[in-house]
Amino acid sequence: MALISLGIDHENASLDLLERVTVPEHEWSKVLRTLLSQRNIHEAVFVSTCLRTEVVAVIDRFHGAIDEITETLATAAKIDADEFKEKLTVHFDRGVATHLFSVAAGLKSVVPGEFEILGQLRRALELAQEEHTAGAELTELFVRALASGRRVRAETSIARGTTSFAHASVSMALEELGADVTGAQVVVVGAGQLATGVVKSLLASPARVGGVTISNRTIERAQALRDDVADERVRVASLSELAALLSSARLAIVAVETPSPLLAKADLDRVTSPLLIVDLGVPRAVASDVDQLASIRRVDISDLRERVERVLDVRHEAADAAAQIVLADVEKYLTDQRARGAAAIVSELREYFDEIVDTELAKREGELGELNEEQREKVRSLLRSVVAKIAHRPTVALKEAAGTDQGIRLNEATRSLFDL
Repeated sequence: MALISLGIDHENASLDLLERVTVPEHEWSKVLRTLLSQRNIHEAVFVSTCLRTEVVAVIDRFHGAIDEITETLATAAKIDADEFKEKLTVHFDRGVATHLFSVAAGLKSVVPGEFEILGQLRRALELAQEEHTAGAELTELFVRALASGRRVRAETSIARGTTSFAHASVSMALEELGADVTGAQVVVVGAGQLATGVVKSLLASPARVGGVTISNRTIERAQALRDDVADERVRVASLSELAALLSSARLAIVAVETPSPLLAKADLDRVTSPLLIVDLGVPRAVASDVDQLASIRRVDISDLRERVERVLDVRHEAADAAAQIVLADVEKYLTDQRARGAAAIVSELREYFDEIVDTELAKREGELGELNEEQREKVRSLLRSVVAKIAHRPTVALKEAAGTDQGIRLNEATRSLFDL
Protein backbone atom coordinates (compact mmCIF):
# COMPACT_ATOMS: atom_id res chain seq x y z
CA MET A 1 0.00 0.00 0.00
CA ALA A 2 1.06 3.60 -0.62
CA LEU A 3 0.17 7.19 0.25
CA ILE A 4 -1.33 9.63 -2.22
CA SER A 5 -2.81 13.12 -2.15
CA LEU A 6 -4.87 14.52 -4.98
CA GLY A 7 -6.62 17.85 -5.13
CA ILE A 8 -7.16 21.27 -6.61
CA ASP A 9 -6.08 24.54 -5.00
CA HIS A 10 -5.62 28.28 -5.50
CA GLU A 11 -2.02 27.85 -6.66
CA ASN A 12 -3.04 25.96 -9.79
CA ALA A 13 -6.67 26.83 -10.51
CA SER A 14 -8.77 29.93 -11.02
CA LEU A 15 -11.35 31.07 -8.49
CA ASP A 16 -14.07 30.24 -11.03
CA LEU A 17 -12.89 26.62 -11.19
CA LEU A 18 -12.33 26.35 -7.43
CA GLU A 19 -15.86 27.42 -6.65
CA ARG A 20 -17.27 24.90 -9.12
CA VAL A 21 -15.33 22.06 -7.46
CA THR A 22 -16.27 23.13 -3.92
CA VAL A 23 -18.20 20.47 -2.01
CA PRO A 24 -20.84 21.67 0.52
CA GLU A 25 -20.01 20.80 4.12
CA HIS A 26 -23.06 18.57 4.58
CA GLU A 27 -21.68 16.34 1.78
CA TRP A 28 -18.22 15.72 3.30
CA SER A 29 -19.17 12.58 5.20
CA LYS A 30 -20.73 11.13 2.06
CA VAL A 31 -17.51 11.85 0.14
CA LEU A 32 -15.50 9.93 2.73
CA ARG A 33 -17.85 6.95 2.66
CA THR A 34 -17.78 6.89 -1.14
CA LEU A 35 -13.99 6.95 -1.16
CA LEU A 36 -13.77 3.98 1.22
CA SER A 37 -16.16 2.00 -0.97
CA GLN A 38 -13.65 2.15 -3.83
CA ARG A 39 -11.52 -0.86 -4.66
CA ASN A 40 -8.10 0.80 -4.33
CA ILE A 41 -8.65 3.07 -1.31
CA HIS A 42 -8.08 1.81 2.25
CA GLU A 43 -7.97 5.06 4.24
CA ALA A 44 -9.03 8.60 3.32
CA VAL A 45 -9.19 12.14 4.72
CA PHE A 46 -11.12 14.80 2.81
CA VAL A 47 -9.79 18.36 3.18
CA SER A 48 -12.13 21.10 2.01
CA THR A 49 -11.46 24.80 2.55
CA CYS A 50 -12.45 27.88 0.58
CA LEU A 51 -9.32 27.57 -1.58
CA ARG A 52 -8.50 23.85 -1.42
CA THR A 53 -10.36 20.62 -2.16
CA GLU A 54 -8.15 17.59 -1.57
CA VAL A 55 -8.10 13.90 -0.70
CA VAL A 56 -5.26 12.21 1.20
CA ALA A 57 -5.48 8.43 1.01
CA VAL A 58 -3.80 5.08 1.59
CA ILE A 59 -4.14 3.14 -1.65
CA ASP A 60 -3.29 0.01 -3.62
CA ARG A 61 -2.97 0.70 -7.36
CA PHE A 62 -1.82 4.24 -8.17
CA HIS A 63 -3.71 4.88 -11.43
CA GLY A 64 -6.80 3.09 -10.23
CA ALA A 65 -6.91 5.25 -7.10
CA ILE A 66 -6.39 8.44 -9.15
CA ASP A 67 -9.42 7.59 -11.28
CA GLU A 68 -11.54 6.67 -8.25
CA ILE A 69 -10.72 9.87 -6.34
CA THR A 70 -11.25 12.05 -9.42
CA GLU A 71 -14.64 10.52 -10.14
CA THR A 72 -15.68 10.83 -6.49
CA LEU A 73 -14.82 14.54 -6.46
CA ALA A 74 -16.60 15.09 -9.77
CA THR A 75 -19.75 13.38 -8.51
CA ALA A 76 -19.71 15.30 -5.22
CA ALA A 77 -19.20 18.64 -6.99
CA LYS A 78 -21.73 17.71 -9.70
CA ILE A 79 -19.43 18.57 -12.61
CA ASP A 80 -17.67 16.56 -15.30
CA ALA A 81 -14.21 15.35 -14.27
CA ASP A 82 -12.80 16.53 -17.63
CA GLU A 83 -13.45 20.11 -16.52
CA PHE A 84 -10.88 20.02 -13.71
CA LYS A 85 -8.65 16.95 -13.95
CA GLU A 86 -5.94 18.83 -15.86
CA LYS A 87 -5.63 21.18 -12.86
CA LEU A 88 -5.29 18.44 -10.25
CA THR A 89 -2.11 18.23 -8.19
CA VAL A 90 -0.89 14.75 -7.26
CA HIS A 91 1.65 13.80 -4.58
CA PHE A 92 2.88 10.27 -3.93
CA ASP A 93 4.47 8.63 -0.86
CA ARG A 94 7.24 10.95 0.45
CA GLY A 95 5.75 13.85 -1.49
CA VAL A 96 2.48 13.52 0.43
CA ALA A 97 4.18 14.22 3.76
CA THR A 98 6.16 17.15 2.33
CA HIS A 99 2.99 18.61 0.83
CA LEU A 100 0.77 18.16 3.90
CA PHE A 101 3.41 19.46 6.33
CA SER A 102 3.84 22.53 4.07
CA VAL A 103 0.08 23.10 4.02
CA ALA A 104 -0.06 22.88 7.83
CA ALA A 105 2.82 25.34 8.09
CA GLY A 106 0.85 27.89 6.07
CA LEU A 107 3.38 27.80 3.24
CA LYS A 108 0.65 26.97 0.71
CA SER A 109 -1.90 29.52 1.95
CA VAL A 110 -2.98 32.76 0.34
CA VAL A 111 -1.78 34.43 3.54
CA PRO A 112 1.57 32.78 4.44
CA GLY A 113 1.58 31.48 8.00
CA GLU A 114 -2.18 31.93 8.54
CA PHE A 115 -3.39 29.88 11.45
CA GLU A 116 -6.89 28.96 10.20
CA ILE A 117 -5.53 26.08 8.11
CA LEU A 118 -4.51 24.23 11.28
CA GLY A 119 -8.11 24.15 12.47
CA GLN A 120 -9.31 23.08 9.04
CA LEU A 121 -6.87 20.16 8.89
CA ARG A 122 -7.72 19.11 12.42
CA ARG A 123 -11.46 19.09 11.66
CA ALA A 124 -10.84 17.11 8.46
CA LEU A 125 -9.01 14.44 10.47
CA GLU A 126 -11.69 14.39 13.19
CA LEU A 127 -14.44 13.88 10.62
CA ALA A 128 -12.50 11.05 8.96
CA GLN A 129 -12.04 9.42 12.37
CA GLU A 130 -15.76 9.78 13.10
CA GLU A 131 -16.55 8.13 9.75
CA HIS A 132 -13.88 5.45 10.39
CA THR A 133 -12.05 6.32 7.16
CA ALA A 134 -8.79 7.39 8.81
CA GLY A 135 -6.71 4.54 10.20
CA ALA A 136 -3.40 4.54 12.04
CA GLU A 137 -1.33 5.65 9.04
CA LEU A 138 -3.31 8.77 8.10
CA THR A 139 -3.93 9.68 11.73
CA GLU A 140 -0.19 9.64 12.40
CA LEU A 141 0.51 11.67 9.25
CA PHE A 142 -2.00 14.41 10.12
CA VAL A 143 -1.05 14.55 13.80
CA ARG A 144 2.62 15.01 12.89
CA ALA A 145 1.77 17.61 10.22
CA LEU A 146 -0.28 19.62 12.72
CA ALA A 147 2.56 19.47 15.26
CA SER A 148 5.00 20.70 12.62
CA GLY A 149 2.63 23.54 11.72
CA ARG A 150 2.50 24.68 15.33
CA ARG A 151 6.28 24.47 15.58
CA VAL A 152 6.71 26.66 12.48
CA ARG A 153 4.54 29.39 14.00
CA ALA A 154 6.34 29.18 17.34
CA GLU A 155 9.90 29.23 15.97
CA THR A 156 9.66 31.59 12.97
CA SER A 157 8.22 35.04 12.29
CA ILE A 158 6.00 33.81 9.47
CA ALA A 159 2.91 34.22 11.68
CA ARG A 160 3.53 37.88 12.55
CA GLY A 161 1.35 40.66 11.25
CA THR A 162 -1.47 39.60 8.92
CA THR A 163 -1.70 35.97 9.94
CA SER A 164 -5.22 34.99 9.05
CA PHE A 165 -7.41 35.04 6.01
CA ALA A 166 -9.96 37.08 7.97
CA HIS A 167 -7.37 39.62 9.12
CA ALA A 168 -6.00 40.01 5.60
CA SER A 169 -9.51 40.54 4.25
CA VAL A 170 -10.27 43.25 6.77
CA SER A 171 -6.92 44.93 6.13
CA MET A 172 -7.66 44.99 2.40
CA ALA A 173 -11.12 46.45 2.96
CA LEU A 174 -9.94 49.16 5.35
CA GLU A 175 -7.12 50.10 3.01
CA GLU A 176 -9.63 50.42 0.15
CA LEU A 177 -11.86 52.70 2.23
CA GLY A 178 -9.12 54.88 3.68
CA ALA A 179 -10.47 57.76 5.77
CA ASP A 180 -14.07 56.72 5.03
CA VAL A 181 -13.83 53.86 7.51
CA THR A 182 -13.86 56.07 10.61
CA GLY A 183 -17.34 55.94 12.08
CA ALA A 184 -18.60 53.81 9.19
CA GLN A 185 -21.34 51.21 9.46
CA VAL A 186 -20.18 47.70 8.54
CA VAL A 187 -22.27 44.61 7.81
CA VAL A 188 -20.74 41.15 8.26
CA VAL A 189 -22.74 38.34 6.69
CA GLY A 190 -22.15 35.04 8.46
CA ALA A 191 -21.31 33.93 11.99
CA GLY A 192 -18.94 31.00 11.47
CA GLN A 193 -15.19 30.78 12.03
CA LEU A 194 -14.27 33.10 9.15
CA ALA A 195 -16.93 35.66 10.07
CA THR A 196 -15.77 35.54 13.69
CA GLY A 197 -12.24 36.42 12.60
CA VAL A 198 -13.59 39.25 10.43
CA VAL A 199 -15.62 40.76 13.27
CA LYS A 200 -12.75 40.58 15.75
CA SER A 201 -10.33 42.11 13.24
CA LEU A 202 -12.74 44.97 12.51
CA LEU A 203 -13.20 45.75 16.18
CA ALA A 204 -9.46 45.59 16.90
CA SER A 205 -8.53 47.90 14.03
CA PRO A 206 -7.00 51.30 14.91
CA ALA A 207 -9.38 52.77 12.31
CA ARG A 208 -12.43 52.78 14.55
CA VAL A 209 -15.62 51.75 12.75
CA GLY A 210 -18.91 53.16 13.97
CA GLY A 211 -20.82 49.90 14.19
CA VAL A 212 -20.81 46.27 13.07
CA THR A 213 -24.01 44.41 12.29
CA ILE A 214 -23.79 40.60 12.11
CA SER A 215 -26.40 39.24 9.72
CA ASN A 216 -26.84 35.48 9.75
CA ARG A 217 -29.37 32.83 8.75
CA THR A 218 -29.39 31.49 12.32
CA ILE A 219 -29.89 34.48 14.59
CA GLU A 220 -28.73 32.53 17.67
CA ARG A 221 -25.24 32.07 16.20
CA ALA A 222 -25.01 35.78 15.47
CA GLN A 223 -26.06 36.54 19.04
CA ALA A 224 -23.43 34.12 20.39
CA LEU A 225 -20.74 35.91 18.36
CA ARG A 226 -21.96 39.30 19.60
CA ASP A 227 -21.81 38.07 23.20
CA ASP A 228 -18.34 36.64 22.62
CA VAL A 229 -16.81 39.92 21.37
CA ALA A 230 -18.68 41.95 24.02
CA ASP A 231 -18.42 45.25 22.17
CA GLU A 232 -21.17 47.87 22.34
CA ARG A 233 -20.74 48.65 18.64
CA VAL A 234 -22.01 45.19 17.62
CA ARG A 235 -25.62 44.30 16.88
CA VAL A 236 -27.29 41.37 15.13
CA ALA A 237 -29.89 41.05 12.40
CA SER A 238 -31.53 38.34 10.32
CA LEU A 239 -30.80 37.80 6.64
CA SER A 240 -34.25 39.18 5.82
CA GLU A 241 -32.98 42.59 6.96
CA LEU A 242 -29.84 42.44 4.84
CA ALA A 243 -30.99 44.58 1.91
CA ALA A 244 -32.09 47.39 4.23
CA LEU A 245 -28.86 47.21 6.22
CA LEU A 246 -26.73 47.54 3.10
CA SER A 247 -28.52 50.69 2.00
CA SER A 248 -26.91 52.56 4.93
CA ALA A 249 -23.59 50.69 5.20
CA ARG A 250 -20.19 51.76 3.89
CA LEU A 251 -18.67 48.26 3.96
CA ALA A 252 -20.06 44.72 3.76
CA ILE A 253 -17.95 41.60 4.23
CA VAL A 254 -19.69 38.39 3.17
CA ALA A 255 -18.16 35.37 4.93
CA VAL A 256 -20.69 32.61 4.46
CA GLU A 257 -20.90 29.35 2.53
CA THR A 258 -23.82 29.28 0.12
CA PRO A 259 -24.43 27.08 -2.93
CA SER A 260 -25.82 30.03 -4.91
CA PRO A 261 -25.35 33.82 -4.69
CA LEU A 262 -26.89 35.40 -1.62
CA LEU A 263 -26.91 38.88 -3.15
CA ALA A 264 -27.60 39.96 -6.72
CA LYS A 265 -28.21 43.25 -8.50
CA ALA A 266 -31.93 43.24 -7.73
CA ASP A 267 -31.21 42.99 -3.98
CA LEU A 268 -29.06 46.12 -4.03
CA ASP A 269 -31.06 48.51 -6.19
CA ARG A 270 -31.86 50.60 -3.09
CA VAL A 271 -28.18 51.27 -2.41
CA THR A 272 -27.36 54.79 -3.56
CA SER A 273 -24.38 55.65 -1.34
CA PRO A 274 -20.90 54.19 -2.00
CA LEU A 275 -20.66 50.61 -0.73
CA LEU A 276 -17.66 48.29 -0.79
CA ILE A 277 -18.56 44.59 -0.73
CA VAL A 278 -15.85 42.02 0.07
CA ASP A 279 -16.99 38.56 -0.98
CA LEU A 280 -15.03 35.80 0.76
CA GLY A 281 -17.29 32.99 -0.39
CA VAL A 282 -16.26 30.05 -2.56
CA PRO A 283 -18.58 29.63 -4.39
CA ARG A 284 -19.01 33.40 -4.48
CA ALA A 285 -21.92 34.72 -2.45
CA VAL A 286 -22.36 37.94 -4.43
CA ALA A 287 -23.44 37.71 -8.07
CA SER A 288 -21.24 39.38 -10.67
CA ASP A 289 -24.14 41.48 -12.00
CA VAL A 290 -23.73 43.65 -8.88
CA ASP A 291 -20.78 45.23 -10.71
CA GLN A 292 -23.31 47.02 -12.94
CA LEU A 293 -24.42 49.22 -10.05
CA ALA A 294 -22.49 52.51 -10.01
CA SER A 295 -22.55 52.91 -6.23
CA ILE A 296 -21.09 49.47 -5.47
CA ARG A 297 -17.55 48.15 -5.71
CA ARG A 298 -17.19 44.38 -5.31
CA VAL A 299 -13.93 42.56 -4.54
CA ASP A 300 -13.38 38.85 -3.94
CA ILE A 301 -10.73 36.33 -2.99
CA SER A 302 -8.79 36.76 -6.24
CA ASP A 303 -8.28 40.46 -5.38
CA LEU A 304 -7.17 39.49 -1.88
CA ARG A 305 -4.65 37.03 -3.29
CA GLU A 306 -3.07 39.68 -5.51
CA ARG A 307 -2.85 42.15 -2.63
CA VAL A 308 -1.24 39.63 -0.28
CA GLU A 309 1.37 38.71 -2.87
CA ARG A 310 2.35 42.40 -3.13
CA VAL A 311 2.39 43.15 0.58
CA LEU A 312 4.06 40.05 2.00
CA ASP A 313 7.34 40.03 0.07
CA VAL A 314 9.08 40.83 3.36
CA ARG A 315 8.07 37.46 4.72
CA HIS A 316 10.27 35.49 2.33
CA GLU A 317 13.04 35.04 4.93
CA ALA A 318 10.55 33.68 7.47
CA ALA A 319 9.09 31.40 4.80
CA ASP A 320 12.56 30.01 4.08
CA ALA A 321 13.05 29.29 7.79
CA ALA A 322 9.64 27.64 7.94
CA ALA A 323 10.49 25.49 4.91
CA GLN A 324 13.65 24.26 6.65
CA ILE A 325 11.62 23.23 9.71
CA VAL A 326 9.16 21.41 7.46
CA LEU A 327 11.98 19.53 5.73
CA ALA A 328 13.46 18.45 9.08
CA ASP A 329 10.08 17.37 10.46
CA VAL A 330 9.22 15.45 7.29
CA GLU A 331 12.54 13.62 7.43
CA LYS A 332 11.99 12.73 11.09
CA TYR A 333 8.47 11.48 10.30
CA LEU A 334 9.71 9.34 7.40
CA THR A 335 12.56 7.93 9.49
CA ASP A 336 10.10 6.96 12.21
CA GLN A 337 7.79 5.42 9.61
CA ARG A 338 10.65 3.36 8.13
CA ALA A 339 11.62 2.14 11.58
CA ARG A 340 8.05 1.09 12.33
CA GLY A 341 7.68 -0.56 8.93
CA ALA A 342 10.85 -2.59 9.44
CA ALA A 343 9.96 -3.51 13.02
CA ALA A 344 6.96 -5.60 11.97
CA ILE A 345 8.76 -7.79 9.43
CA VAL A 346 11.86 -8.12 11.65
CA SER A 347 9.71 -9.20 14.59
CA GLU A 348 7.93 -11.80 12.45
CA LEU A 349 11.27 -13.10 11.11
CA ARG A 350 12.70 -13.51 14.62
CA GLU A 351 9.56 -15.25 15.81
CA TYR A 352 9.84 -17.61 12.83
CA PHE A 353 13.44 -18.55 13.71
CA ASP A 354 12.63 -18.92 17.42
CA GLU A 355 9.77 -21.24 16.52
CA ILE A 356 12.14 -23.41 14.43
CA VAL A 357 14.53 -23.71 17.39
CA ASP A 358 11.72 -24.60 19.82
CA THR A 359 10.21 -27.11 17.37
CA GLU A 360 13.49 -28.85 16.68
CA LEU A 361 14.38 -29.05 20.38
CA ALA A 362 10.98 -30.59 21.11
CA LYS A 363 11.44 -33.15 18.33
CA ARG A 364 14.89 -34.13 19.68
CA GLU A 365 13.83 -34.28 23.30
CA GLY A 366 14.34 -38.03 23.40
CA GLU A 367 17.87 -37.76 22.06
CA LEU A 368 18.77 -35.21 24.75
CA GLY A 369 17.50 -37.38 27.59
CA GLU A 370 20.99 -38.17 28.91
CA LEU A 371 21.81 -34.46 29.32
CA ASN A 372 21.19 -32.64 32.56
CA GLU A 373 19.29 -29.32 32.59
CA GLU A 374 22.46 -27.22 32.48
CA GLN A 375 23.71 -29.10 29.42
CA ARG A 376 20.32 -28.81 27.71
CA GLU A 377 20.35 -25.06 28.27
CA LYS A 378 23.79 -24.86 26.66
CA VAL A 379 22.43 -26.67 23.59
CA ARG A 380 19.46 -24.29 23.42
CA SER A 381 21.76 -21.29 23.79
CA LEU A 382 24.07 -22.56 21.06
CA LEU A 383 21.18 -23.12 18.65
CA ARG A 384 19.71 -19.67 19.30
CA SER A 385 23.11 -18.04 18.89
CA VAL A 386 23.66 -19.71 15.51
CA VAL A 387 20.17 -18.78 14.31
CA ALA A 388 20.62 -15.18 15.53
CA LYS A 389 23.82 -14.86 13.53
CA ILE A 390 22.11 -16.23 10.43
CA ALA A 391 19.23 -13.76 10.93
CA HIS A 392 21.47 -10.75 11.65
CA ARG A 393 22.30 -9.73 8.08
CA PRO A 394 18.73 -10.05 6.72
CA THR A 395 17.49 -8.06 9.74
CA VAL A 396 19.98 -5.22 9.15
CA ALA A 397 19.17 -5.13 5.44
CA LEU A 398 15.42 -4.90 6.13
CA LYS A 399 15.91 -2.05 8.60
CA GLU A 400 18.28 -0.07 6.37
CA ALA A 401 16.09 -0.37 3.27
CA ALA A 402 12.76 0.22 5.03
CA GLY A 403 10.61 2.83 3.30
CA THR A 404 12.42 2.55 -0.05
CA ASP A 405 11.60 0.66 -3.23
CA GLN A 406 14.38 -1.78 -2.36
CA GLY A 407 12.85 -2.19 1.10
CA ILE A 408 9.50 -3.10 -0.43
CA ARG A 409 11.18 -5.74 -2.60
CA LEU A 410 13.17 -7.15 0.33
CA ASN A 411 10.03 -7.22 2.47
CA GLU A 412 8.12 -9.14 -0.20
CA ALA A 413 11.03 -11.52 -0.79
CA THR A 414 11.43 -12.21 2.93
CA ARG A 415 7.74 -13.01 3.33
CA SER A 416 7.85 -15.28 0.32
CA LEU A 417 11.07 -17.10 1.29
CA PHE A 418 10.03 -17.74 4.87
CA ASP A 419 6.29 -17.98 4.32
CA LEU A 420 5.55 -15.15 6.79
